[in-house]
Amino acid sequence: MWFEQMHSGWQEALADWKSFLEAAEASLAQLPNLAPAADRVMTAFQLDPKLVRVVIIGQDPYPGEGVAIGRAFAVSSEVAKLPQSLRNIFTELVADVGDANQSSAHSHPIPDLLGWQQQGVFLLNRHLTTTLGNPEAHVGLGWDGFTLAAVQHLANQRTPPVLVLWGAHAQKLLKQLQIIDGCRAPLAIHSAHPSPLSAYRGFFGSKPFSRVNQELLKQGLEPIDWFG
Repeated sequence: MWFEQMHSGWQEALADWKSFLEAAEASLAQLPNLAPAADRVMTAFQLDPKLVRVVIIGQDPYPGEGVAIGRAFAVSSEVAKLPQSLRNIFTELVADVGDANQSSAHSHPIPDLLGWQQQGVFLLNRHLTTTLGNPEAHVGLGWDGFTLAAVQHLANQRTPPVLVLWGAHAQKLLKQLQIIDGCRAPLAIHSAHPSPLSAYRGFFGSKPFSRVNQELLKQGLEPIDWFG
């Protein structure tokens, strides 16, 4: 059950969305061409929301077979060729903070990005599902509202996480958030999307990883080991 697969903190925060998830699961989970696979749809929500320090927003799961794993931009470590967007993310990561990680055992993170999630990076696609070979197939199913509610919950914490918004679609989210009394607006780091169509139009050179860590240090928090 997708609702039960979420961390208990998310179950409490998104209790009003339980019926939505149950309906979505009933209509989608048995599709033979669902991306990601049904047992991976809620992978990002296995992170305790109280531990979220950074939110990276994606748009849609990768539509290739066996590629999407339920974390935005992440792929299975068994994928032979990384999607170009993820390759561009790793290129910018090395250019941004690579010198500070020369002792790392890896030239880039493990592609499943589990190490990021374990450090409090919430890798959230606005739409949690699509179908193989058909990007944005489920845009109209209500995922936008569900994922907005998730980010809204995080933004209304007294110390909201840093938002990383790549591309115009992700940046629309910032306009939708409502900041309640006593909470400050989340810091949003935005640039062009890392896709091959836009990476050279402002993603490369934007230094999102060092900027996130600078903000975390200002808050007295540990920086993210982006190569971990």
